Amino acid sequence: MKTYTTTVGIEVHAELRTKSKMFCGCENNPHEGEPNSFVCPVCMAHPGTLPVVNKEAVHFLMQVGRAIGGTLAEYSEFDRKNYFYPDIPKAYQISQYKFPFVTGGTIGGVAITRVHLEEDTARSVHDQGEESMVDYNRAGVPLMELVTEPVIHSAEEASYFAKELQLLLRTLRVSDANMEKGEMRVEANISVSDTDALGTKVEVKNLNSFRSVSSAIDFETKRHIEMLERGETIKQETLGWNETKGKTFLQRAKESSQDYRYFPDPDIPKFKRSEIEEFTNSRIDEILPITPYLKRLDLALIGLDEKQIEIIISDVHLDSFFLKTLELLPSGVEPKLAANYLTSDIIALLSTDFSRLDIASPMYFSQLLELISQNKVSSRVAKDILNEVVFEGKNPLLIVTERGLLQENSAESLNVLIEKIISENPSVVSEYKAGKEASIQFLVGQGMKATRGSVNPGALLQLLIEKLKI
Repeated sequence: MKTYTTTVGIEVHAELRTKSKMFCGCENNPHEGEPNSFVCPVCMAHPGTLPVVNKEAVHFLMQVGRAIGGTLAEYSEFDRKNYFYPDIPKAYQISQYKFPFVTGGTIGGVAITRVHLEEDTARSVHDQGEESMVDYNRAGVPLMELVTEPVIHSAEEASYFAKELQLLLRTLRVSDANMEKGEMRVEANISVSDTDALGTKVEVKNLNSFRSVSSAIDFETKRHIEMLERGETIKQETLGWNETKGKTFLQRAKESSQDYRYFPDPDIPKFKRSEIEEFTNSRIDEILPITPYLKRLDLALIGLDEKQIEIIISDVHLDSFFLKTLELLPSGVEPKLAANYLTSDIIALLSTDFSRLDIASPMYFSQLLELISQNKVSSRVAKDILNEVVFEGKNPLLIVTERGLLQENSAESLNVLIEKIISENPSVVSEYKAGKEASIQFLVGQGMKATRGSVNPGALLQLLIEKLKI
């Protein structure tokens, strides 16, 4: 069998989280409210209406461009992309063609061709009986389109790229990028060849999960190879993906740019970046957060492991809370300790509502970590009062002092406790002295129970061992 190479280029559409739509003042809220409630004459394409560019959307796109190391255009313009479909009221889409706002850059090691702005279409609904219906709440929503170079060669690489892009958009807070809501849609252009030249490509549209991205590429790769082995010709087509059946299906013959008859939109002024102060590189760089790539490097340097890093940077609420905690962390307290509690115990308290961290207390959390580091509070006690400290804003030192939970480490106090444990558990002591070393853990447990976790388990274990040797 011949050796085949799969080559994939990715196109991603992401809805931007601006307050209003791309070319009108309607609320940008396509997933809430009644159908057709966030509409106006502009986004419904009434005759005589004129578009006005959403400056915030352009600014968001500039931030993406700087974050990926792309080149921001000094000159740009909007174009009309002509095609008819019931969900596009003007019979053309305002997009960009020759002069995108951003060119170049990389994400997750994948080279980017361009990033441009356009308006989203309305949403067609086909499950309302015999008729199809259209909800125009989404019509005119700011849409970022990002196109990669054809440099991806596996389904795994493509899925990883999509995850990295979603993480970047969320880190920049320019898009929520929820794929299940259609806020981020992936399209894969796939070709397979047994030569150095690219094969005929097909496009799989509107992939709405990372699993779908990976599965669709694997399916098309296998299909192309089987066709080539049979000597069949692959046609340039636009395909859909059926998640239930795990296979692609034909939507239409693939269009070319000529089919859309692009031309500059005469109603929208040309864009000259030098005329807008806040669009300069330096001004944009001032507001950019640290990118996920740099965060990984920084967090690794302070001792966090890879799993902890990925958990923390995967959510803006976790990330923000951790950074605030680090700023307040007393000298001598390891960042790793904060990460341990955040990525296990605090996440368990949050369930799936990470937004609760926005009103949590990093100050009292850092104070609790200090008590743990100083062996004044045991890990058991810390876990028991964690919810009160982090989410109810209670001073951890006051809690443990009032409840008698400060960890006792003095040999004198521990010796009294040890004598009590030994006298109350003679059979377990005999088992330990007879060679059953695991029995001592039971004795430690009894000490922790008697003191409600306020004793240092390590110190208690060491003194028990010394005492039982006598």
